[in-house]
Amino acid sequence: MRRPGAPASWIWWRMLRQVLRRGLQSFCHRLGLCVSRHPVFFLTVPAVLTITFGLSALNRFQPEGDLERLVAPSHSLAKIERSLASSLFPLDQSKSQLYSDLHTPGRYGRVILLSPPGDNILLQAEGILQTHRAVLEMKDGRNSFIGHQLGGVVEVPNSKDQRVKSARAIQITYYLQTYGSATQDLIGEKWENEFCKLMKKLQEEHQDLQLYSLASFSLWRDFHKTSILARSKVLVSLVLILTTATLSSSMKDCLRSKPFLGLLGVLTVCISIVTAAGIFFITDGKYNSTLLGIPFFAMGHGTKGVFELLSGWRRTRENLPFKDRVADAYSDVMVTYTMTSSLYFITFGMGASPFTNIEAVKVFCQNMCVSILLNYFYIFSFFGSCLVFAGQLEQNRYHSIFCCKIPSAEYLDRKPVWFQTVMSDGHQQTSHHETNPYQHHFIQHFLREHYNEWITNIYVKPFVVILYLIYASFSFMGCLQISDGANIINLLASDSPSVSYAMVQQKYFSNYSPVIGFYVYEPLEYWNSSVQEDLRRLCSGFTAVSWVEQYYQFLKVSNISANNKSDFISVLQSSFLKKPEFQHFRNDIIFSKAGDENNIIASRLYLVARTSRDKQKEVIEVLEKLRPLSLSKSIRFIVFNPSFVFMDHYALSVTVPVLIAGFGVLLVLILTFFLVIHPLGNFWLILSVTSIELGVLGLMTLWNIDMDCISILCLIYTLNFAIDHCAPLLYTFVLATEHTRTQCIKSSLQEHGTAILQNITSFLIGLVPLLFVPSNLTFTLFKCLLLTGGCTLLHCFVILPVFLTFFPPSKKHHKKKKRAKRKEREEIECIEIQENPDHVTTV
Repeated sequence: MRRPGAPASWIWWRMLRQVLRRGLQSFCHRLGLCVSRHPVFFLTVPAVLTITFGLSALNRFQPEGDLERLVAPSHSLAKIERSLASSLFPLDQSKSQLYSDLHTPGRYGRVILLSPPGDNILLQAEGILQTHRAVLEMKDGRNSFIGHQLGGVVEVPNSKDQRVKSARAIQITYYLQTYGSATQDLIGEKWENEFCKLMKKLQEEHQDLQLYSLASFSLWRDFHKTSILARSKVLVSLVLILTTATLSSSMKDCLRSKPFLGLLGVLTVCISIVTAAGIFFITDGKYNSTLLGIPFFAMGHGTKGVFELLSGWRRTRENLPFKDRVADAYSDVMVTYTMTSSLYFITFGMGASPFTNIEAVKVFCQNMCVSILLNYFYIFSFFGSCLVFAGQLEQNRYHSIFCCKIPSAEYLDRKPVWFQTVMSDGHQQTSHHETNPYQHHFIQHFLREHYNEWITNIYVKPFVVILYLIYASFSFMGCLQISDGANIINLLASDSPSVSYAMVQQKYFSNYSPVIGFYVYEPLEYWNSSVQEDLRRLCSGFTAVSWVEQYYQFLKVSNISANNKSDFISVLQSSFLKKPEFQHFRNDIIFSKAGDENNIIASRLYLVARTSRDKQKEVIEVLEKLRPLSLSKSIRFIVFNPSFVFMDHYALSVTVPVLIAGFGVLLVLILTFFLVIHPLGNFWLILSVTSIELGVLGLMTLWNIDMDCISILCLIYTLNFAIDHCAPLLYTFVLATEHTRTQCIKSSLQEHGTAILQNITSFLIGLVPLLFVPSNLTFTLFKCLLLTGGCTLLHCFVILPVFLTFFPPSKKHHKKKKRAKRKEREEIECIEIQENPDHVTTV
C-alpha cells in the first residue's frame, strides 16, 4: 500500500532494498540449512585444509632477508640516484679512507666509544688504539677505517681555527670489500659476528669506556628479534582470549550455556589463520615481524562473527528444530557479517594494490585478504557445524559441559543444593510469562536491566555530549601534529644493540647531518669563474669537503694561473693530485681522454649540513630543497646518502594506503546508500567510522606514535573494526518499529550489545601480553589497537545511544501505523460487541 504523498521513485527504491535484503536473508537461510544437514562435511573439509597447509607452512617457513626492500619506499627516486652514483663512483674502487658510506656500503662494522660523564675521550687514546688494533687483527678484515667523527665536542674559547678542547665520544667505521661475491659475503658475515663478539669482550676489559657496536646485519637481526620475543606472549594472548570467550559465553543455565562454543569459535579463527599462513608460504612468501599483527587483526573480526552467531542462536525460538534454528541464526547474522567481511577484503585489497609504495604494507594486506576469506569460510562451515552439534545436544537436553542427560525437576528436588546448581536448566528461575530464558545471560541482563536505562537517562545525555566534545577536541588537536615515522628504529626490539647505538649516535652526533654526496654527472667548465660561483652558491650553507675548493686554494697559494681548460687539467693531474695531502681526491674525479686532450666528465663533493636534535626532519628538508635546484640550475647534479632511501617521500608512501582504503570504504557505502537496508543506516555508519578513524589518528599522535607502516596498517584496520561493530547496531536501530528513538536504541543494544561487548572485551584483553614484549613494533601495535578498541567501544555504548535519540531517523510513522492498527482493532471489537449484546454478560 502506497503511503500518501510518497513519490513513486521512493517506493521503487524501498521495494528494491526489501528485495535485496530478503534475497540475502533467503540465501543465508539456505546456507544455514545446508550446513545443518551436512555438519560432518563442513567440519571435515576445513580441518583437512588446515592440516595440509599448516604442515606446508612449517616446511617452507623463511624469513625476509632484505630489510630495505621491505620498509623503504619501492618507487623511490633515491634508489635511482644511488644506481647512478654507484655506476660513476663504485665503492670497490675507493681503496683509501672514505668520508662516509655514500652508497650502500655492503658489509661494515661500527663502534662508538663513549667516555664517562665529565671525562675527555681524547685523553683515553690508549683504550681507543687498543680497540682499533684488536679490530684490525681480526681475520678476513680490510685495513680501512674512518676515525674522524667526534661527538660531544667542546671547542677552545676564542679559537680562530675552531680547535677542539675535549670530546665525549668517537665513532669509528670499518668497511669490508666483498665485490658482490657470495663467498666473500659469507666471510664478511662471519667477520661481522666476530666483530660484535669482540666489542662485548672489549667492553668487559675497558670499564672506563662504553662501547656501542653496530654491523650491517644488526638492523635486520634486531627487526626479526621481535618475532622471537613475541612468541610466548602471543600464546599467552591466545589463552586469555580463549578464557574470556569461554566465560562470556557461559550461563547459569547448564542447558543453554555455550562455553565450548566460545572456545571453539576462537579455535576456528586460529586454524583459519594457520591455513592462511600455509598458503602464504606455499606462494613463496617470506615472514617478517610486521605480520605479527595479523593474528590480532583476524581475531578481532573472526570472533565478532562467532559472538554474533551465538547471539543469533539465542534469539531463535526454542520450540523449533535445531536445524531450523541454525538456519534462522544464519539469516539473521550472516548478511551483516558478509557485508563487513567484504569491506575488509576491499580495504586490504586496495592496500595490496600497486599504488602501495611500502612492501611491508603490501605483503601484510595480501596476507590479510587471504586470512579474511578463510576466516569467513571457516566461520560459516567449521563453527557452523559446531553450532549444529551444540544445538542438537540442547534439543536432546544434554548438559552443555558434561554432555550428560539433564535430570527432571522432580529428581533435582531430592538432590543437594550444589547438585541442583550444577545441573539446573534454568526453568526454576524462569517466570511463567517469560518466553526467552536466554535473557538470564549476565551481559544481557546487565544491559537490559541497568545500562540501557542509565545511558538513555535525560540527566546523563548532557555529560555524554560534553565527553564527545572533549574527545573531538583532542582528536582534532592530534591530527594537526601528525609526524611521519621514517625512523627505522620504530620497528626494532627496544633493548637491542641497534637501538642503543642509535640513541647514543643521536645524542652525540646529531649536530651535523650525514655526509651527503654531491655528484656532478656531466662535463663542466670548472675553470670558468661563473661555474665556480654557481658551485659556491649551491654549497653555501653546508660544510663542504671539495676537491674544487682545495684546488682553487692550491692555485692561489702557488700563484699559478689556470684560466683555460688545458692549464686547469694539466696542473690538476701533474701537480695537485700527486701531492700526498691531496691524493685522496683522485677517487672524486673521473677523467676521459679524447686523443691528446683530457676531460673531466664527472666529479663528486661532500656536503654536511648543520642540524639540531631533530636531525632526520631537517635532512628531509635539505633533500627537498636540493633536488629542485638540480633541475633549475645550469649544473646537472644529484645528491645521495643511504638514509635517503628510507626518507624519500616516506610520509606520502605510508599515508596513501589508508587514504585509498578510506576512499574505498566511503565509495562502497555511498554506492549502496540507496540499496542496502536503509539509507540513513549508511549515513550514520559513515559518520561513526569517520569519527572513530579521526579519533584514533589524533589520539595516537598525542601518544607519540609516528606514521610508520605499523600504524598505517592499524588505521586501515580501524576502518573495518568500526564498521564491524557499528553496522549491526545502526541497521537494527533504523529498522526498529518501536514508538520512540529511545526504545529503538534500547532494543538495538539488547540485540547486539552482548556480542559487541564480548568481542571488544576479548580483543582488548588479548592485547595485554603485547605490553611485555620489549619491542617498539609491538608497543606501536598495542597502542594503536587499544585506541581502536577503546574508541569503538565508546561510540557503540556511549556516543551513538545518546546521539541517535536526538537526530533522525524519526519513528513517528511507526507510531501512526500502530495507532491506526489499534484503532482498527478497537472498531472491529465494537462491531462484534454490537452484533452480540449478550457477549459481555456471557463473559
